[in-house]
Amino acid sequence: MTDARAHEEAAPTGDRLRGWTDGERTFKRAFDALERHIEGRYGLPVVIADVLDPNTGDFDGARIVLDHANDLDVAVFVLAHLFGHTVQWATNPRYRELGTEYASSAPPPGLWDEVRRYEEEASRLAMQLFHDAGVRDLDAWLSDWSAADWRYLEHFYRTGERADFRRFLRPDAPLLAPLPIPAFTPARWVSRFSF
Repeated sequence: MTDARAHEEAAPTGDRLRGWTDGERTFKRAFDALERHIEGRYGLPVVIADVLDPNTGDFDGARIVLDHANDLDVAVFVLAHLFGHTVQWATNPRYRELGTEYASSAPPPGLWDEVRRYEEEASRLAMQLFHDAGVRDLDAWLSDWSAADWRYLEHFYRTGERADFRRFLRPDAPLLAPLPIPAFTPARWVSRFSF
């Protein structure tokens, strides 16, 4: 796996993206746009660091941390999705409770619909973030990854197994409708996994 910043630093001088595939260029540009927007508009630092395995990212309400070993596409999804959860935590105490209580264990089956709405709303906020940051060519991609994220979580809840996320990816998920990002103030709560 490749860290977005380490990959950039390893690229030849001059054209930072020389030698990269079109997909890598697309995700690098998306990552940079999202990171700039999150830090500039919302004052949320985006940190690349070591995150407790097997997690790909973490957040505490006041910053978003991405694992240094993420591929670019994973980094883009995790950054946007965790931004969505950050907004939720700042604006909805119930979602903050769900996010902390069931971060690494399965909720009771009676809460699955509520947890699913929590996850979908985070992805819809992520879609709005994409558009606000000028990333408008990845709507179908984000929708597919969001659907896979729920399939992954549902599998984990049923079996306890943390399977390879990509196993749950399928094309042509229904397009997510962007959800307007409400005004919010970042506030440190607690890390889900203690980065």
